[in-house]
Parts: sequence; structure tokens; C-alpha cells
Amino acid sequence: MNKRIWLSSPHMGGNEINYIHQAFDSNWIAPLGPNVTEFENDLKSYLQDDIHVAALSSGTSAIHLGLILLGVKRDDVVICQSMTFSASANPILYLGATPVFIDSESLTWNMCPIALENAILLSLKQNCKPKAIIVVHLYGMPAQLDVIEAIALKYDIPILEDSAEALGSSFKGKMCGTFGTMGVLSFNGNKIITTSGGGALVVKSADLKKRAVYLATQARDEEVHYQHSEVGYNYRMSNVCAGIGRGQMEVLDRHIELRRNIYNFYVAFFTAIDYVTVLKAPSNDFVPNHWLTTILIHPNEKNKNREALRLHLDSLGIESRPLWKPMHLQPIFSSYPYYGSSVAEDLFEIGLCLPSGSNLTSHDQKRIALALESFFNK
Repeated sequence: MNKRIWLSSPHMGGNEINYIHQAFDSNWIAPLGPNVTEFENDLKSYLQDDIHVAALSSGTSAIHLGLILLGVKRDDVVICQSMTFSASANPILYLGATPVFIDSESLTWNMCPIALENAILLSLKQNCKPKAIIVVHLYGMPAQLDVIEAIALKYDIPILEDSAEALGSSFKGKMCGTFGTMGVLSFNGNKIITTSGGGALVVKSADLKKRAVYLATQARDEEVHYQHSEVGYNYRMSNVCAGIGRGQMEVLDRHIELRRNIYNFYVAFFTAIDYVTVLKAPSNDFVPNHWLTTILIHPNEKNKNREALRLHLDSLGIESRPLWKPMHLQPIFSSYPYYGSSVAEDLFEIGLCLPSGSNLTSHDQKRIALALESFFNK
């Protein structure tokens, strides 16, 4: 029986175990240690910018800490991309703030600059200036960062750049995660690289990193005894998980190359099917990591649709998944403001994520090709 083909499963490089052994041999099994320091240094070097990195327990914790560092408090307004995973928006509610959701644009599927500016202008008319803008790079595709940054600068609103899906992607030669005021990375099990679970906050100064680490380690004061003057969190990455990350950094570029090969495999397959669109970079300014390859199955005379393909693939042991359901359609967020039209909703209705893991074998690709052929040709 064929094994199940997953959407994006962990892909080890082989050297991770050596860093884990180092942690065990030295008894550094804590949320600090040499692997944490070196993993942060590896990320800093990879991102090629004047930044500082704090390794944390998840991408969600990084967004939460980022909002805290930006001064977000109860009843503040935070603008957030609607089409994303809920982890982008949940930390807004952790702080008692109000999310305002923004529609996507059709080129990158990310935050629509027009709807963004409309939301800002209306908030200003209501004497409620937004405290932050959370922009997301969906599926590794960079957002229209130049336009969005210009709007943020115009109204003096900081950007928290959610690059959870975009490690290795770049825009105009600059790595995603280094734009805006702060950036967020994720190393969940399904990402380009993984630390089992984990994330990172990318900041622009050593002082901000120090503050982030302080809050992430229960906000313990510098006293010989345990003393706490403000609320802290247990958000630091462990030395063991960071060891996995160090090994993963050694194969990051290779994993991106493999995912781009998978993307090209899908592009070649769908070239002859005029009612299927594969998300592609709008120009050479956008260099995605192709974390996931995503398609749109437009209405057609053959009555082929997203859900029918998903079920067909599932029956053959191949995982696929609808695009993110926009946050403004989610029960928990449906009462909050939303700006834009129906781009995100339309994408959700006809969009599908296809298996894209860097560990897909040639046999896996043949199975996927046969499954797609049996669906589209029948």
C-alpha cells in the first residue's frame, strides 16, 4: 500500500542529531544555551541585514511579543491581513485589542494596499489611529511591500511583518522578515525548515532583542532572587529545538531549491489546462520560496472544482488543502471591521494547496501526476 503523501512534512538534513547530542552531552536542556545563540546567529547571517533575532517557542509567540513591543494595549486597533492563518490575528485578541481586517489583492493574494489605506483613513476620522499593521506573505509569496511600506510611513504606523511562510523569500533583493519595524518567522513542522515547533522575532536593535528575550523568559528582574515587576511569558526556544534548527539551516537553500522544482513540476502540468491558474510572482522583484504551490480552479464547462479535486486526491492517499479561510469569515472574528471587496473570499472558494514538501520523491511526484491526470482527463 502506498504511503500517504502529505502537504508539507518535516525534512531532516541529517546533521540535526549531532547538535541535539551536543545539547544532551553538555546537559543544556533549557530555554537557553549555545544552540540557541548559534541558531540566532545563523538566522541573522542568512537574512543579510542589520537585524537581531530572538528565537522563541512559536511564530504566534513572536507576533504576540512583537505587538507588546509596539505598545499595543486593550482597545487599540491593529490592522491585519484577512487571508491568513488565525495565528496572525489571535495575538491581537490576547491583548484585548481590536483587529481590523483587510482584503487581498489578486496579484500576490496578500494585503490590498487600497483597502489598507481606506481602513487607515476611516480609523483616523474616528480619532482611532491604528497601532500596527500585520502584513503576511502567503505561501511564501512576498506582499507588495514597497507600496504597503509607503502607506505605513505616510501615516506613521509600524509594520509587523508576518514571514512565517516566507523564510528564504525576497522582495527587490531584500529578505522577507527584514522589512517594517519587526518581522516574524515560524519553524513549525510544516514550514521550510523546522525546529519541531518554534519561531523567531526579528528586530532592528540589540535593545529591542534584549527586551523581547526578557519578556520571553518570564520578565525576571536582575536580582539574585526571583523578582518580577511586570508580566512575562514562557516563550523562549529550548536549546534542543535550536539544535534542530542549526542542522536545518545547513539545508535551507537546498530545501528551497527542491520546493521550487516541485512548483515548476506543477506549472508544467497545468500549462495545458486553461481553467487552472498557478500562483506566480508578478515580476522579478518578487522571489518566493514556494513553501506551498497553490492553484485556482476557475468555473469551467467540465464542472471541475476545488473540492472535487481535493476529495479525489484524498481518496488516493494524497493530502491537499483549501486556501486559508479569510479571518473576517471566521466565527471568532466575524464581528470585527473588514475593508475591501471579495478577493479573499473568491480565492478561498476556488483555491487549493498542493503537496509541496522538499522531501517529495520522484515516485511521489509520479503518483501526484497520475492522480491529477485521472481527475482532469476523465
